[in-house]
Amino acid sequence: MTWRNVTLLSPDIDVPAVLSTLATTFDPGAPVWVGRAPGRLDVMGGIADYSGSLVLQLPLALAAVAYVQHRNDGRVLIESRADATLLGNQRAAYATRDVCELGVDSVTVRAIVNQDPASAWAAYIVGALTILVQQTGVNLSGGVTIVVDSDVPLGKGVSSSAAIEVATMRAVAASCGREVEGTTLALWCQMVENLIVGAPCGIMDQMTAACGTADTLLALRCQPAQLLPGIVLPADLSVWGIDSGVRHSVGGTDYTSVRVAAFMGLRILEAHAHEHGFSNTHWNGYLANITPSEYQHAYADVLPLAMTGADFIRRYGSHGDSITVIDPARDYSVRQSAIHPIFEHHRVQIYAHLVHGYRDTATAVVLGELMYQSHQSYSASGLGSDATDAIVAAVRHAGPSMGLYGAKITGGGSGGTVAILGHPDATTIITEIAQTYGSGLVIRGSSNGAVHTPVTRWEFARR
Repeated sequence: MTWRNVTLLSPDIDVPAVLSTLATTFDPGAPVWVGRAPGRLDVMGGIADYSGSLVLQLPLALAAVAYVQHRNDGRVLIESRADATLLGNQRAAYATRDVCELGVDSVTVRAIVNQDPASAWAAYIVGALTILVQQTGVNLSGGVTIVVDSDVPLGKGVSSSAAIEVATMRAVAASCGREVEGTTLALWCQMVENLIVGAPCGIMDQMTAACGTADTLLALRCQPAQLLPGIVLPADLSVWGIDSGVRHSVGGTDYTSVRVAAFMGLRILEAHAHEHGFSNTHWNGYLANITPSEYQHAYADVLPLAMTGADFIRRYGSHGDSITVIDPARDYSVRQSAIHPIFEHHRVQIYAHLVHGYRDTATAVVLGELMYQSHQSYSASGLGSDATDAIVAAVRHAGPSMGLYGAKITGGGSGGTVAILGHPDATTIITEIAQTYGSGLVIRGSSNGAVHTPVTRWEFARR
């Protein structure tokens, strides 16, 4: 007697691991659907995604795997084995009427899943059920058992949460006979993060987990989610991630305040353009559509270095971001938070062009310089950290003579992982830097996103 796969099997699926989980966890009386989605390494773009920037993201070999089996008792039972070595197997249970029946609203579900901090991790999984039901009307009233396993490290800035959300939603959708297109899947999973978890992330993480292609930089113009042709990495360029050992959270205060300040800056620039009769229709509501030269020519002296939330509200009212709330008592670094996406979008465009037309080491050095500039801009925005700065400095010191071209903090910043560009033969120096200045964890390798990895259906067979 054993479980057997009855669908197309992707080479990215670890069959022995799946069979072990099925054998020890699930009722043999009903089929189990298994979905997979990778983490991502933010090569360029990062926090500029919510301002409409082009971003370049590499889907990782590390991935989350979600197992889904339907029930008939009206319960949602969830188990997470992600980072089980540190956290153990975590479990949570809910009634379907509370979290995934038609008519349940996001505000209510958010309150339910976040009322106990010890089980707040379940919001990423429960939220996938809530949003899927809201968007498709699928019937989950009988309940589901969901087990999530993941080797995407938590709190390292490589999008473990998006991998879990995408893998879960795709597996649940497949179990209900629904196929969700990649961009839609990503947008719905971003809603999980924004509306259920309460993290004001942009779209790039979910898009990479859903739509990424192995060994290819996913090119995404975040207005709101325009996929461009991917860029295959040249054979003599490699990308690594080094964990700084400092935990990152996209829901953290620093990230949120920088996002709020960026939207404040956009509102101020729009008001100035209107007052002086400047055309800004080409901005289309995104800071990234303001070119560096346009900003320097017409707006360089417009933005205040900082502004309190109360002062902004009194003068401008709303900042136009439905995901975040202005704190009247807080000082916001408006100028740097707003100019970061203006200049970052320009840097990413150049980076994409150079990688696409890559020629030689001289090109790689220019690519590295763009990464260093991005890193400095993060720090100026208040999203740097001593640990990530030390890794970037070590890469700069080693330099092209050691096969290292550039480095930058990734994702939401304030710790997490540093992305490094180098020659494939630079593994030894990468390992040394990771052990000396980071936690020792080196992240390397790539795999396909969820929509390029079939959801598998497993049934118990009695021989």
